[in-house]
Amino acid sequence: MNRSDKLWAALFVVFWSSGFVGAELGTRHASALQLLTWRFIVLALPAAAWLWWRRRRFRAGDVAVHAVVGLLGQVLYLTGVVAAAEQGVAAGTNALIASLQPVVTAIAAYFILAQPVGRLQVLGLAVGFGGVAIVVGGDYSAGGAPLWAFALPLGGMLSLVAATLLERRTRPASLSPVDAIAVQFTVAALGFTSAATLLGELAPPMTPAFWGSVAWVVLPAAIGGYGTYWVVVHRNGPTAVGTLLYLTPPVSALWAWAMFGETVPVATWIGLGVTGIGVVLALRHAPPQVQADRSETVPEPEPATAGR
Repeated sequence: MNRSDKLWAALFVVFWSSGFVGAELGTRHASALQLLTWRFIVLALPAAAWLWWRRRRFRAGDVAVHAVVGLLGQVLYLTGVVAAAEQGVAAGTNALIASLQPVVTAIAAYFILAQPVGRLQVLGLAVGFGGVAIVVGGDYSAGGAPLWAFALPLGGMLSLVAATLLERRTRPASLSPVDAIAVQFTVAALGFTSAATLLGELAPPMTPAFWGSVAWVVLPAAIGGYGTYWVVVHRNGPTAVGTLLYLTPPVSALWAWAMFGETVPVATWIGLGVTGIGVVLALRHAPPQVQADRSETVPEPEPATAGR
């Protein structure tokens, strides 16, 4: 990477990490459903305008695929991440569980897409999950969140894996990456708005703190995160993005410490280190065919947002 590439990479890590901090910030002033509903209402306005301006004939099947990808990779993924923050799961732990997505995707692709997987990749995944177990055990012992709450980001991450595999298997071609994101944002807005209406949570808290939280999860987390994601993909490829995702847990933990005064237990740092070793092991020993597939097919991003 040259100096410019490093700058974009650093911005990506900061903006992507902001989504996990934004989830904790927002759920201090509203429910997870209210925060996500108004995030996507704001995002759906420019998304719908973009699709109207494009006014091209997308294939119905491709639109349907990205509608399902939006439900899996936006609605279910972000519900898991933000609901976990609402239950007291620390931002760094939330980001750590979500950051396993590329490695889990590689392993799942072996069974679903018949893509090759190396033994060291499997070992790396096992080591990575061991590190997550250390962090979750430390957080649970500290009494920050109930044990079941840690299943929320795990379920969200697995939903994002399903979304990625669906996109890879179908490879819808009539939508550009921006078109696809616009469809996903619009579908997510419809999903969250419907749920909020049914549950009586559509009306937002009319406080500056809430709208500041919405601005946070829209601007740096969604627009900044997605924007820098595509810049890094264009300049360095999706494999570089996958590697950079593993810098987001410590950055999220440090950001939460600075903003909320959250202490980071020693067990968390040990777990982050163990997970990092597992991830590096898995990524460096990916079979050549997998590396080639990652360079040809760009997976849909999620914030960990942004979020995905």
